[in-house]
Amino acid sequence: MGHPKSVQAFIEEIPSWDDGDHLAGPPLSSMQWLVWALATAGKFFEGMIVFMQGVGLPLISEQFSLTDIDKGLITAATLAGILFGALFLGGLADRLGRKPVFIGEMVLLLVALLVAALAPSKQVLIGSLFVTGLALGADYPTAHLVISESIPAAIRGRLVLGAFSFQAVGAVLGTAIAAVILGAKPDLDAWRLFYLVPVIPVAAVIWGRFFLPESSHWLVTRGLTTKAEKQLRKLLNRQNLQLQSVQVESESGRPTRKGSWDQLFIGKYLRGTILSSLPWFLQDLSTYGIGIFTPVIIAMAFGKASQDHTMASMIHADLIAARGTALIDVGFLVGIAVAITLADRWGRIPLQVIGFIGCALGLFLAALGGGGDQSTDHLVLIVAGFLVFQFMTNFGPNATTYLLAGEVFPTRIRGLGAGFAAASGKMGAVLTAFFFPTLLKAWGTERLLMALVITSLLGAVVTWFYRIETKGLDMETL
Repeated sequence: MGHPKSVQAFIEEIPSWDDGDHLAGPPLSSMQWLVWALATAGKFFEGMIVFMQGVGLPLISEQFSLTDIDKGLITAATLAGILFGALFLGGLADRLGRKPVFIGEMVLLLVALLVAALAPSKQVLIGSLFVTGLALGADYPTAHLVISESIPAAIRGRLVLGAFSFQAVGAVLGTAIAAVILGAKPDLDAWRLFYLVPVIPVAAVIWGRFFLPESSHWLVTRGLTTKAEKQLRKLLNRQNLQLQSVQVESESGRPTRKGSWDQLFIGKYLRGTILSSLPWFLQDLSTYGIGIFTPVIIAMAFGKASQDHTMASMIHADLIAARGTALIDVGFLVGIAVAITLADRWGRIPLQVIGFIGCALGLFLAALGGGGDQSTDHLVLIVAGFLVFQFMTNFGPNATTYLLAGEVFPTRIRGLGAGFAAASGKMGAVLTAFFFPTLLKAWGTERLLMALVITSLLGAVVTWFYRIETKGLDMETL
């Protein structure tokens, strides 16, 4: 059976041939790849549902005669749900285990989508969208933990960010499916199909997640070494392994089995809490702010939308929105692709600092354009600035904040810490959604963009001052 080792030591182990030659790195078993594939689902469904909902909002508005406040509630419901789901449900993975929460969040999502599709009123729809957000929010930390605790350290960044990138894939596919449905069924009830489309894939993911092993890292922290060995054999497809018996102790020297909220804000863990949450908050201020503001800018760049309330003007507006979405998706996809390539080479901290500074540069260019007249030169500056911003935020903080949040905490409070960080980011998004339009009117384009330049630079400073580089460190060392 060999000598007893830690969980991570077995995950990192590199097989050798009979002649003594070793592989270049630890190979991934089919189960490890299945873990990764099923962990991408949450981000994929988030992108799909949110973007399909955006397409469906005009139809929902017409069917339920929504007021502006109602529209705001429907838009904010999913976002608020994600905030509370990440904050309160992510920590359940530390208490109940990764696998039960990983399955339960998808069951919750399935029920919420069915209720949304059949919603008889705006109140039921808003409630179901909030629950949808709860499920997606729980997946923010849990998916990260499931991947991080199952794979070798050398490729952790690549695979975590690879899963994160499926948010964009879901957004693109969701928009395309919504367009096809509208083309085939051009009536007010078409929006209900938008919520039914993900139901079968979600059910398939639930079924698949039942076959996954529980995290051996988590089981060891609970003192369940025998169960941890069984689950690790299942993960690595190996029979001959024996784990070291580990008694996890708290800083007081007493045995501990579960974490609590106060541990995030005391001692050595406070640094990790600040690094994972404050830059994410600052990043979401600008990312969601620009997301709200971009359609206006793109409309200006591609020609002012008609003020006539005719079918032709609606089609024109849709075309402008489609072009704007395509522009954003290009920046997102290219940026995240570069982040996936470099995260395990350069490290998380350099990418985040450079990314924040790049965001500030892009916003500064856009501010220069926003401060002048609407000449071609100014529009070029605005569009170029926004493209730079979209690339740099996904090259850096939009990717790395998610990555760092699941890496800077020990196993027993990793779910709590990652959930708190994700909720901090969504708090920035919620504040932006409520205050950005008002500030835009009060301050104007140039001043508001310059304020976001400052928040981006502040993100770079906070990242550098509280830096914890996690590149290449295994989950036990972390």
